[in-house]
Amino acid sequence: MRDVVITLIVLGSIPFIFKRPSLGIVMWVWISVMNPHRLSWGFAFNFPFAALIAAVTIVAMILTKQPRKLPMTPIVITLILFTLWMCLTTAAAMWPAESAVMLNRVSKTMLMTLVTIMLIKNAEDVKWLVWTLAASIGYYGVKGGIFTVMTGASSIVWGPAGTYIEGNNEVALAFITIIPIMYYMYLQATNKWMRMAMLASCLLCAAAALGSYSRGALLGIAAMAFFLWLKSPKKAVVGIVMVCMIPIAVAFMPDKWGNRMETINTYEQDASAMGRIKAWHMAFNLAKDRPLGGGFEIYNKITFAMYAPVPELFLAAHSIYFQALGEHGFIGLFIYLLLGGLTWRKATWIVKMTATRPDYKWAGNLALMIQVSLVGFATGGAFLSLLYYDVPYYLIACVVSVGGIIDKVLADEKAAARNAAKAAPPQALPIAS
Repeated sequence: MRDVVITLIVLGSIPFIFKRPSLGIVMWVWISVMNPHRLSWGFAFNFPFAALIAAVTIVAMILTKQPRKLPMTPIVITLILFTLWMCLTTAAAMWPAESAVMLNRVSKTMLMTLVTIMLIKNAEDVKWLVWTLAASIGYYGVKGGIFTVMTGASSIVWGPAGTYIEGNNEVALAFITIIPIMYYMYLQATNKWMRMAMLASCLLCAAAALGSYSRGALLGIAAMAFFLWLKSPKKAVVGIVMVCMIPIAVAFMPDKWGNRMETINTYEQDASAMGRIKAWHMAFNLAKDRPLGGGFEIYNKITFAMYAPVPELFLAAHSIYFQALGEHGFIGLFIYLLLGGLTWRKATWIVKMTATRPDYKWAGNLALMIQVSLVGFATGGAFLSLLYYDVPYYLIACVVSVGGIIDKVLADEKAAARNAAKAAPPQALPIAS
């Protein structure tokens, strides 16, 4: 039954996508982020719905008469440069065949991120994109949060099978990344029931993140909370609320959760933590030896035997930064960090430009909450191999799109002011007595 429902929804959306291509982005994000077909058990489980929607969306974009120009902003140029650099590192990869398979997967995310920027051009489209992102991750977060509360956090929360966020650590990072977006929706909602639903979703996603037993998620939540406190105009009130909530949340969690979190302070004695550090050493040594990095799929016995301090142990990078370093070299890491820095700078600009504009308060709030999300992802991602996780790239696309909206508003207002000045009658000179 689920297979039929999902198939009907996808096929039924195609005529609407041709009429309004931006709906194709909504469907793409829903399928690629939530992976609803993975909740079925029949023919839909492995059906290429994402590829179908991507193809339909691109064709609809080509056929539409609506503006579809790609804005060549610094963020967009850097995103394209990062994609091209990954193509270069794949050509020089240590394991070319395996790297080509991964490049194909990553390139789809990058391509659809650029298509998102081309098609999401107004506030309504941004709203649909944000809602879809929140609902896609929120489904698992709310379910995981209820599971955590009902079981007293005695069992670990896992992500959807066959996705980037299948593991407990990965899905926890997805939850903390989406919580600020849900909070933005809470700020924008005018209906009290919707506000309550969004607030409850935030709390349940936080509970699910804690219920994943992920230490990175705990650090990510702490970093986001600190940033929110730093940006809040009511620091005393926000600080008191946080101080009161933390002991309650910790007291709810079982002893085994507390014992695991305590290993953050004694990481030298934790085999998992030390294994990650050794993987980081391997990535650093590889990047020093190979300026283009090793390409995708470098985590095997041969690579670790060549570059790791302990060759017998091989793990994934367990860090978005060392993943970029090992796979794409120092230049690849620099481009990735530049992409994040430019996105942060543009979001700050949006917040500043809309600070005194009640009509565009939504844009400022969204930019600020995306910054909070990026803080959580940058912190938690320091311990996870999620360099190609698609949600942060869609948030980057949101920043570009919202920035374009504000740029256009300011440009139109300046043009109107100039035209008004030209149309104004010249003032008569005073007559000398």
